[in-house]
Amino acid sequence: MNVLLCAIGTRGDVQPILALAVELKSRGHQARLCVAPDYKEWVESFGVDCSSIWPDTQVTSKRAMELSVEQLGQLAAQSVHFEFPAVTKAACGCDVIIAGGPQLATRSVAEALEIPYVFAAYCPAVLPSRDHPPPLIGARHHPQLLPANGSGTLWEEDEQTWNGLFSAVVNEERARAGLPPIESVQRHMFTDNPWLAADADLAPAAPSAKMHIFQTGAWLLINPEPLPEYVDDFLADGEPPVYFGFGSMPALEDTSQGMIEAARALGLRSIVARGQGGLRPIDADSDCLFIGDTAHERLLPRVAAIVHHGGAGTTTAAAMAGKPQLIVPHMYDQYYWAHRVEQLGIGIAGPSRKELSGPSITAALQECMGEGITLRAETLATRVRRHGAQLAVERLTEEFG
Repeated sequence: MNVLLCAIGTRGDVQPILALAVELKSRGHQARLCVAPDYKEWVESFGVDCSSIWPDTQVTSKRAMELSVEQLGQLAAQSVHFEFPAVTKAACGCDVIIAGGPQLATRSVAEALEIPYVFAAYCPAVLPSRDHPPPLIGARHHPQLLPANGSGTLWEEDEQTWNGLFSAVVNEERARAGLPPIESVQRHMFTDNPWLAADADLAPAAPSAKMHIFQTGAWLLINPEPLPEYVDDFLADGEPPVYFGFGSMPALEDTSQGMIEAARALGLRSIVARGQGGLRPIDADSDCLFIGDTAHERLLPRVAAIVHHGGAGTTTAAAMAGKPQLIVPHMYDQYYWAHRVEQLGIGIAGPSRKELSGPSITAALQECMGEGITLRAETLATRVRRHGAQLAVERLTEEFG
């Protein structure tokens, strides 16, 4: 079986489908990825073939926090014209296409090439349900606790927003491919039988009247590389530190200072992941270590608490590590994850990105590291499933092999 896996987004969108590609290859199948150009070299380091889709996410993730909905729509519409030929070229000779996360061209390409298509979400909130509101594009969000009729209405409005922003450009490209127009961008993208690559205890699929959701569990990438020696030495040289990292999210100027001051106020050391936000050291003291990309599965079990942006992958890795989480959501489904860790009692939603300061992080960390949250986080870690990618490959083989 020859599988194309596509992700239009940041590393958090790419890593799960890379995990699935690695699992496919380990079972004798062929797999290739279609991702943003800034992840091509990293994907290929795992021995997986890769094609690039415009644009570079280090530019677009920062812009997404600053642009209006209309401007974001224009940017996404522009990308559709690049996605159609790029995905079409990458898909030639493939038996099935898997879309990891929302993307506008992939199903139409599969339809034009007459090959099966699977949509996979990494978070339940991405899929329409009366149990939760839709995630919003950019740095906006709905309240997470709403009555069912409130969430239902918001999903209807969200569907119309997607149509208003994208149906014209998608149908323009479909016409060029000899395909009929679609009425609903969301329904076309998600299909009636989407997959959910998220852990069932951490993030169970919500009931849906319109969809039959197959939940595989999270697709986890196991990095064979050990921790860098300097990171291992720092961890071994004292009590477990607090981990701070916002992944590909842009950081405000004083974010590093507030985080390190908060850890020091509690008598704790810090490990800060620079990420694409470019977090920077504030002094040369030995109680704080700044690091690049490091395998979460090796690092996070050795820290005291985890402060992060609430991406699906980081939330799952923190839950697997059994550590309390303090989530500072920036955009999209991150608000769902912050709400979910509070529901489970394994962490808290912290101050907003613009309210981060030494005192605000200190107070939130004190609450987050309380005995009750710590014990619940340790308990949940024993239930998080590690075999989502294996289950997904088995399902692919049954349906399309």
